[in-house]
Amino acid sequence: MVQTDASLTADLSLAGDACNAYGQDIDDLKLLVEYQTDSRLHVKIYDAQEEVYQIPKSILDPPTGAQGSSRDSDLIFSYTESPFSFAIQRSSSKETLFNTSGSNLIFESQYVRLRTSLPEDPNLYGLGENSDPFRLETVDYTRTLWNAGQAFLPQYTNLYSSHPIYLEMRNGQAHGVFLSNSNGMDIKINRTKEAGQYLEYNIIGGVLDFYFLSGPAPADVARQYAGVVGTPTQQSYWTYGFHQCKYGYRDVMWVADVVYNYSQASIPLETMWTDIDYMNLRRTWTLDPERFPLDMMQELVTYLHDHGQQYIVMVDPPISLNDSKSYDTAVDSGALLKYDNGTYFVATMWPGAVSYIDWFHPNAQSFWSGQIGSFFNDESGIDVDGMWIDMNEPANFCGYPCTNPVEIAIEEDDPPAPPPVRTTWPPIPGFPADFQPPTATSSPNSQKVKVKRDNSPSATGNMTGLPGRNFDNPPYAIDNGVGPLSVGTIWPELQEYGGYVQYDTHNLYASAMIAMSREGLLERRPKQRPFIISRSTFSGDGRNSGHWTGDNASTWAHYLLSIVQNMEFASIFQIPMVGADVCGFNDNTTETLCARWAMLGAWYPFYRNHADISANSQEFYRWPLVTAAAQKAITARFSLLDYFYTAFYQQTVDGSPKTIMPLFFEYPNDPKTLNISYQFFFGPSVLVSPVTVEDSLSVTLYLPPEDIFYDFWTGESVTTTDSSDMLTLDNVTYTDIPAHIRGGTILPLRSDAKSANTTAELRTHDFELLIAPDANGKASGSLYLDDGITLDPQQFSNIEFSYENGHLVVNGSFGYDSGVQVKSLTVLVNGAASTSNSSSSTDSYGRNGIIQQLNQGLDAGWEADI
Repeated sequence: MVQTDASLTADLSLAGDACNAYGQDIDDLKLLVEYQTDSRLHVKIYDAQEEVYQIPKSILDPPTGAQGSSRDSDLIFSYTESPFSFAIQRSSSKETLFNTSGSNLIFESQYVRLRTSLPEDPNLYGLGENSDPFRLETVDYTRTLWNAGQAFLPQYTNLYSSHPIYLEMRNGQAHGVFLSNSNGMDIKINRTKEAGQYLEYNIIGGVLDFYFLSGPAPADVARQYAGVVGTPTQQSYWTYGFHQCKYGYRDVMWVADVVYNYSQASIPLETMWTDIDYMNLRRTWTLDPERFPLDMMQELVTYLHDHGQQYIVMVDPPISLNDSKSYDTAVDSGALLKYDNGTYFVATMWPGAVSYIDWFHPNAQSFWSGQIGSFFNDESGIDVDGMWIDMNEPANFCGYPCTNPVEIAIEEDDPPAPPPVRTTWPPIPGFPADFQPPTATSSPNSQKVKVKRDNSPSATGNMTGLPGRNFDNPPYAIDNGVGPLSVGTIWPELQEYGGYVQYDTHNLYASAMIAMSREGLLERRPKQRPFIISRSTFSGDGRNSGHWTGDNASTWAHYLLSIVQNMEFASIFQIPMVGADVCGFNDNTTETLCARWAMLGAWYPFYRNHADISANSQEFYRWPLVTAAAQKAITARFSLLDYFYTAFYQQTVDGSPKTIMPLFFEYPNDPKTLNISYQFFFGPSVLVSPVTVEDSLSVTLYLPPEDIFYDFWTGESVTTTDSSDMLTLDNVTYTDIPAHIRGGTILPLRSDAKSANTTAELRTHDFELLIAPDANGKASGSLYLDDGITLDPQQFSNIEFSYENGHLVVNGSFGYDSGVQVKSLTVLVNGAASTSNSSSSTDSYGRNGIIQQLNQGLDAGWEADI
């Protein structure tokens, strides 16, 4: 053992007889302890020869090195020598946060087990992606991490993403534990008479590479985690507008018709999306020549851009064997996955027989960038504004061993064959004459593909894995919800460039695709922020992309689940550009559910309506009630867009959770907030409390007593109705959603947001300041301004507002000329506490308050007395 004030290293030898639980124990391990900062402790246990797989640094490169000191750290490492165990203690409170004593540490080639004791019934959050309760269950509960495409988001199973971090709350303080390991694993949380309360890692490979984060506030844990995996990427201003998609828009005319109908319904549509319908026989990097001909696609995109709108299409990872252009290029690059004998791995996805890219291959980037640059070429291709990546767990429809994927049998509508091209279509007003649909069209040749549903089942010293492993049926079987590891995805035994194997890197397939897609988009437009939404993710992917939560259902349960998933990804996993398919993807929605969801979705960072091909159309304009809800919701979203844009920007700077937050992040000392799953903060100051009971017109919500709250819609200060600080609101119609402003806040609002049809138009509107004083008559706020799209803007403004008893001060940096002014401000009246002699009036929302007209620019500091 070698120990300094900043680090500790030790050799670990097998204690006594081998466990050989699921293979042969590794006799000799290494221990590394690094006091990296005062709040972050790195503990790594790995094989002495460093043959066991570790996450490639090209995918995730957490910090190494000891820049801190055990004397100054809030986390102290201690150990027991024989048998070896270790504990992590908070130095300030002497509380033990992680303790592995009392159980065996098992380290084998295909099984690693470590258990830590916990207090009884702990408050645990994270370990996603899941559809389970926000506060994780603590008895007989298993969280499996193995990326899998599971439609309808079943509970208690693994879903599209893997994020092996949890946050625990104890006595008002938070700490976090991140395990940097991409292998499949079961994380068991349980309480037994013999073992007490515990959390146990059961991993099918890799090493134990822990980062302990001391908090002590939940927001501190989030920042500290961002220090390990990276801060989220900044998004363009337009990405926060409203987006529309449906699997089943059968031709470009249908897409145009949806755009027109949104315009006619006066519902601001920012971005139109197209699912795999646009592809020729579902082959990535192709266009259906009859349904989505290039010239009409280009004209559609030009029309959208001319009207301040955007366009995005789906991109799937596999390359079709029947698309000679793309496939031959991929073969020439050498960047396709191969079997050990050198032949290409072939499986089945939407277009039939496909091969998959080996993202570790040195030519993978040039191939992928070439496809992006060619297909999305501004002049000769489709001038899209971002990428939507689906099926990147990765998905494979051919059951193991998939002996004949090229001649896979045909099965009716699995996946659904493209619908026939329509023969007639009414004119589409607003579009040019040469864009109008033809009167008759011949049907193209369509290919029906059967998906065969079969659920049956190196190098040394370079951290790529020990030889002799059983990849298909490992001795320890994780609780993979779809069955063996090969089900629904590509084979775990597939070798990748550099000696890696899919068994270890499966959960990183999407990460590599995301990173190379971002690079490809940057090569296409070097100065613009790439916009990527991915279905599958791993820790750190927020650096490059956003996430939508996959194929949910049009159910009340998934309406509620979306709140939980948004909070997890935005506040814990550091992927704040997140949203769920509004109104639900699978099955048919209803008018009332869609109205409620249209109101709720406006408070997601990523706001998109999306439905399956088998579901009824659910565009917001199809019901009067939903139309009204969407109009009101988008108006509110637009008014707050710069407030939220500022909050999102602040999270990209240092990882501070500012976008979608659970209540306990803002009130960690209030134990009542620990079990609240369906209220959340939109930005740091607006508390959203949607209806949580189906068909109900009332909401019972919690308002933390330490702050004053004002109704967002009326401006009235709110008083709770009972001693528990619960507030019951009745007559919450389907075009209402309760939202409250926390006292002590200044919100910069865009004026006349209702008249803006796009975010580009919104940016020309002046600002109004809404001041909601706290009990002491004080308030503060901030506003970040830039051009909304440049990757690394050199001209920006960071403006701070402060208010105290009638005096407003505006300071900061003023490097960006927004071309707009602050035209008015409203000070909300805190009941009888107001000392102002000014008369009250109402603003454009009908809020009661003291309103003053202003004509102040945003290019310099200024003051005002109110």
